[in-house]
Amino acid sequence: MKQSSRTKKGKLLQNLVRDKILKTFKPHLKKSDVVVAQTGETGADIKLSRIGARLCPFSFETKNQERLSTLYGWYDQSDRNSGKLEPVLIIKQNGRKPLVINMNLFFELIK
Repeated sequence: MKQSSRTKKGKLLQNLVRDKILKTFKPHLKKSDVVVAQTGETGADIKLSRIGARLCPFSFETKNQERLSTLYGWYDQSDRNSGKLEPVLIIKQNGRKPLVINMNLFFELIK
């Protein structure tokens, strides 16, 4: 895959997350409060203003990659087994903190 394609693919996910944050905290945040990082910029992928960080005190790192297919397989299993409940995937690597995966649920919870 070309570097420009990788960059575009990553920006799509960053824009999705930015839009979710803006929608979740509407009308309190403006577009200038939630900005997507420039390519190659260090730090979080989503830059929050002071007001944005107060309302949404999280640091967002986004990854849009095919090699995550195993995680999606596990999430699909959670979805198939969930019935009427919201699917959530919790993963843990030895010596690391557990991670919880479900973006839509996350944004509903932090409203």
